[in-house]
Amino acid sequence: MVFCAVLAFLILILAYLLVVSGQREELATLESRESTLRGDFEKEQQRAANLEPLKQQLAQMEQVLQQMLRQLPSKTEMPDLIIDVSQTALSSGLNNELFQPGAESVKEFYAEKPIALRLVGSYHQFGAFVSGVASLPRVVILTMHDINLKPKGGSGVISPGGALELSGTVKTYRYLDDTELEEQERLAAEAEKGKKKGGR
Repeated sequence: MVFCAVLAFLILILAYLLVVSGQREELATLESRESTLRGDFEKEQQRAANLEPLKQQLAQMEQVLQQMLRQLPSKTEMPDLIIDVSQTALSSGLNNELFQPGAESVKEFYAEKPIALRLVGSYHQFGAFVSGVASLPRVVILTMHDINLKPKGGSGVISPGGALELSGTVKTYRYLDDTELEEQERLAAEAEKGKKKGGR
C-alpha cells in the first residue's frame, strides 16, 4: 500500500513536471508578450490622442503658408515687378549696366526668376535702392547669389563718394497659381509612379 502511495505520488510529480511546468513556461512567455503589447498599445493610444491637435496645427500652418505665398507676386504681376525693381534702381540714382531676367524655374509651390545685374552707384544710392525695393506694394524677396561689390574702375581702393559696382545674380520669387499647382502635383505623382515601377 505504501508502495502504491509512493508510486501515485511519483506519477503526480511526473505529471506536474510534464504538463504544468510546460504550461507555466508558456504562461510566462504569454505574460511577457502581453506586457509588451500593452506598452505598444499605450504608446499608440497616446499618439492617437495627440493626432487631432497635430492635424489642426498642420492645417493652420498650411493656411499661414498659403497666405504668405499669396503676398508674393503672381504670374501676371511678375513682368511689372521686374520693371518696378529696375525703375527703383534708376530712381535711386544707380546706373543699370546690366539688368537681364533669366528663365524662370518652377519649384514645388513657388517659382524663382534669376536676374543677372550690374549696378553702379554710391553706397547711399545702394541703400536707397534696397529701401525702395522693400517699399514696393507686393512682397519682394531678392536673394543674392554670386554677388560682388567692388570699387568701380578696378583700382581696389574705395574713395569717399566713389562709385561702387555691384554685379551678380539676384532671384525673385512668385507664387504658383492653381493651374500651375495642379500641374506640379500631377508631375510629382507621375514621378512617384515612375519610382515605383523602376523599384520593382
